[in-house]
Amino acid sequence: MKESFWGVFVVMVGVVSIIFIVLFQNITNTDEHNSQLLKEVTEAAMWDAFDYSAYRANGEVRINREKFVENFVRRYAESASRSRKYEITFYDINERPPKVSVSVQSGVVGVAGSEQVTFDLTNRLDAILETPY
Repeated sequence: MKESFWGVFVVMVGVVSIIFIVLFQNITNTDEHNSQLLKEVTEAAMWDAFDYSAYRANGEVRINREKFVENFVRRYAESASRSRKYEITFYDINERPPKVSVSVQSGVVGVAGSEQVTFDLTNRLDAILETPY
């Protein structure tokens, strides 16, 4: 009888361990995906919002604020997971010199037994557009 309880204990510990591994793998993958996506989308949106007419006229490096926000939201929505809710916050957008501060918050929901556990992941990026000259 004692050995059968040990067998049940080992099986239960294995099941709980697998649940934790799957939950933390989901959180880690989501966080890594969001941070890479934030970095790539910010850089691409800054280049899309680059004001070429001001650069040609004065040699001034600047971006258009409205164009940046529009391109950022469009690009992020195209690549983000459709099963999660995202909250995008723009903290600071300087047109000259081109600098942006963006934060993306998303929630990851995991099921542990009969309980739902929600983790809020926040990724923040401060970016400056650098030109080769």
